[in-house]
Amino acid sequence: MTFTQIIFLITAAVILGSALMVVSTRNLVHAALWLIVTLFGVAVLYAILNASFLAVVQVVVYIGAIAILFIFAIMLTRREMLDRGPQLNRGWWLNAIIAVLTFGGLFWMLQGWSGFSKAAADFPSGYDAVGQLGKALVSPTGFVLPFEVASVLLLAALVGAVYVAFTRK
Repeated sequence: MTFTQIIFLITAAVILGSALMVVSTRNLVHAALWLIVTLFGVAVLYAILNASFLAVVQVVVYIGAIAILFIFAIMLTRREMLDRGPQLNRGWWLNAIIAVLTFGGLFWMLQGWSGFSKAAADFPSGYDAVGQLGKALVSPTGFVLPFEVASVLLLAALVGAVYVAFTRK
């Protein structure tokens, strides 16, 4: 095993563990902090893949903006941080069985795939990946609509959190 593969396996284990903690912890602030760990692990994976721009965007946008927005929204909308209701629904065991079966099916499908042993081809020396990504994001035929919809949804969530937290005196 190479050093990169060892780092990948450690990072993957951290991502899976922290993602499990996001959905299983009882405290919402702790869940948001575990989400930050998960997103940072994804940034490490981008760095391993030599996608440094995506790694920086992952840290700045997702960790620095969206995860912090989640924490502020939780802090603004929650009067009492202790949840009183049940944490699991009654059909949690069915969801766990479906998740295990899905993972087993994916493992069975991918066990004979030869793509795990191949490495990605290097970009040509003059290739501008950041420029191509920028053109794809702002091009009318590219991803400008989903990009703008996501920004409007985040703004609506922030306005909604401020409205819910606001109390008239």
